[in-house]
This record gives sequence, structure tokens and C-alpha cells, in this order.
Amino acid sequence: MSSPLDSLLSLSKRRGFVFQSSEIYGGLNGCWDYGPLGVELLRNVKEAWWKAMTYRDDIEGLDASILMHPKIWEASGHIGQFTDPMIDNKVSKARHRADTLIEDYIQKLQKKGKNDLATTIESRLNAAEQPSDFHSIIIDEQIPDPVSGTTDWTEVRYFNLMFKTFVGPVEDMSNTVYLRPETAQGIFVNFKNVLDSTRQKPPFGIAQIGKAFRNEINTKNFLFRTREFEQMEMQYFVKPGTEKEWFDYWFEQRWNWFINLGMDASVLRAKPHEKLAHYASAATDIEFLFPFGWGEIEGIHSRTDFDLKNHQEFSGKKQEYVDTVTKERYTPYVIETSVGASRSFMAFLCNAFAEEEVMAENGNSEKRSVLRFHPLLAPVKAAVFPLTSKDGLPEIAEPLYRDLQKTWRVQMDESGSIGKRYRRQDEIGTPFCITIDNQTIVDQAVTIRNRDTMQQERINISTVKEYLSAHI
Repeated sequence: MSSPLDSLLSLSKRRGFVFQSSEIYGGLNGCWDYGPLGVELLRNVKEAWWKAMTYRDDIEGLDASILMHPKIWEASGHIGQFTDPMIDNKVSKARHRADTLIEDYIQKLQKKGKNDLATTIESRLNAAEQPSDFHSIIIDEQIPDPVSGTTDWTEVRYFNLMFKTFVGPVEDMSNTVYLRPETAQGIFVNFKNVLDSTRQKPPFGIAQIGKAFRNEINTKNFLFRTREFEQMEMQYFVKPGTEKEWFDYWFEQRWNWFINLGMDASVLRAKPHEKLAHYASAATDIEFLFPFGWGEIEGIHSRTDFDLKNHQEFSGKKQEYVDTVTKERYTPYVIETSVGASRSFMAFLCNAFAEEEVMAENGNSEKRSVLRFHPLLAPVKAAVFPLTSKDGLPEIAEPLYRDLQKTWRVQMDESGSIGKRYRRQDEIGTPFCITIDNQTIVDQAVTIRNRDTMQQERINISTVKEYLSAHI
């Protein structure tokens, strides 16, 4: 019996949402290609975020380079500290992230009802800092390798996640640069540029969407952990002492963004960090209930003035705000909202996906696969169906289709019964289907069918665009 994640993977490939990268060559682990419908959904997610974050007075947009000066990653701590604990099984040769191996084991204990033991191990994991700490948990609890089932492990060692490359024709250490592992640092090093070129003053933010790259030890769970992904990040610069109120404000804003785009509150939870990064004063993740369990889709962090002060120290350039009236001078504190575009894509896909029994045209029940996307996110907004390919119906449908196409991504489908056409559109998440029938010739009315309720109503063909605008 297939799992919900297997069903989602099957639909994603069959309907053109996501393909395995380099599939004809056997694929490249941890890399995925977005198909015709996938690029539309991903673009809609990013556009919804961009409008929510930058169509306001206090946030500016930015698009920083992927390749940046290597000293940036020294200042940020990534060269010295951007590491994951890695362990190998001696029998299977399988390589794992030690903390993930322990987390998966904790989940298995919880499913078996061994909550006390799970809580004890989780407490040890939260306190773990050195490779030996992770190794002790794995050995003490005799955590088995998921591949071989054996407990013969190597020592745990740290592994830096940044991809290296070289600038120029000579592959020399002096020419080493890195593919950025996050988009945030591009914002921090442009803080003064944005401040000086706009009329902004704290509190204000800088937002950007862009690719990031991490040489993950283990990629897993479809789009959840990949080596190439997109982030949507905003750094909000505030006066020291006001960071708590802005942290609370941005957590509420970001939580409501998911709810307003159709997420059910039952599949979301807030998870405050028990162990904070050394530069943070607060951190809370927004997690989504994926088919494999809870997983982070966004983090809201209070980063204090760590980043700007470090870049000031390493670059020798002041990263301060100076009030021209009061002459007050300070290094702003930062509230960060960091959401994965790829993970959000997967969460919205999981949230929308359903398989259910419905009544077929012949009166029997049949299975319907449906994606209940919020209309703003749906890759295709509407489909136009001429009931038959004769009697002048396609000639009526074509102008309507072309007119709607100027505003939205729409499809025209003339193949098969109306029931089969509905099923095809349900499976890709199209909110509205518009049928032109023989009665349309008489009264200029069409039938609009709602994806979620499957209810139908007749409206004049001249008001279709207005109807869709109101409902999308």
C-alpha cells in the first residue's frame, strides 16, 4: 500500500509538478526540477510572499549575488561553524547526519508509546554540542543503521556544508569562493547601501528571494531537504530594546500568511527553540505536519546586532544608523523571517492534496484526486470546456479562453466527457471550470463549476472575467 508521500510523488511527476533532476541519467540525489505546473505554483508562492512582504512602506527589495567575497563567510561564522555532525555505518557504508539519525529514532520510540525514553534522549540531543555527545547517544541507545540494521558505527565528525568553487582560470586556494548557503548575508552586507539610497530608517526591512546551496550529508523526504533550494528571507532592522515587540509582530504576520493562503491551523505549530544560537535572543519555527511528520517551513529569529557588528569588524566599514535630527547612533538589532520557497511549495502541495470518493456520471462512486489550492496559488486558475467539438461551441469558447488568458493561466480542454475533464482539472488544482453548451447559443450563459464544492451555477458569458476576479 502506497504512503501519502508516495501518492504525492506519483502525482507530481504524472501531472508535471516536479521531476527528478537528470532522470534519464539515473538522477542526481537531492536535486529536483520543477515542471510546467510546478514552476507556476512555485512562482505563485514567491509572488504571494513578495507582495505580503514588500508591498508596504517599511520593506525594500534586494537581489544579491550568489557569489560573494569569501571574507563574508568568515565574518558570518559559516567557514568555521556551518557544520553538521556526520557518522558512517561500517557495514552498509551509509552516511548519516548524526542528529537526524537520533531524531528519527526518537520518532520511532514515540510511535511505539515509549515516550519517557524518547523524552530522555531528546533532552540529551538538545544538550549535544560536540561530536562525542552525538556519538555517545547513538552508542548508548544502540541506534541501528536504517540500511543494514547494524550498530557498528564510526566516530562522529563535523562536515562543512558549503560548496566551494573558484573565480578565474586558476583553481588556487586564493581564488576560492563559495556558493551561498543562505541569502541573509547578502542583505546584511547591503544594509548601508539600502539605508543610504532610500528614505528608510529603523524600523525597516530588506527582503529577497534567491537560490542557496548546501552540501547536505543526507537528502530526504522529497523537497524537504535538498542541496539546491530557494529561500525567501527578510531582515528587519530595529532599535535595540524594541526587538521583543517586533519579534512577536513578525511571528504573527508570518503565521497568518500561511493561514490566509489556505493552511489549516491543525497542520501548523509553533516550536520555540530550546537551544539558541550564540547570537540569538529568541527563535521560533513554524512547522508543518508533512506525511513523514513535523518539519520546519519557516524560522523567525531575533539575531541581535551580531551580523552587522561582525561585518563592521571584518570589513572596517561602519554598519550603524545615525539619526540626523537627534544624532543618536546605534547598530540596529535584527528580526529575521526565513522561509524556504521549496519547502513552502511542498507544504502547500501536501496541504492541498486529497483522495476521496465522489459520485461519477454513471451514478457509481469513484476516487477523485484533488488539489485544493487557494486560488491565488493554483497553477491554472480556470479551464474552458466546449461541451462538444461541433455546433459552433468551440468558436464561442475560443474568444473567452483567449480573453481570460490575458490575465491568468488558463486551459481549454475539448477531449473526453465532462466528468473526465473535471477529474483532470481537479488533479492539478484548477479552482473553476467553465462549460459552454448548446444552451449558451440561446441565452449567452455558461456553467461555472467550483472545484471544492463541485457546485455549478449559470452566469452570463460576459461576466465570467468579473466572476473569476472576485473569487481569485
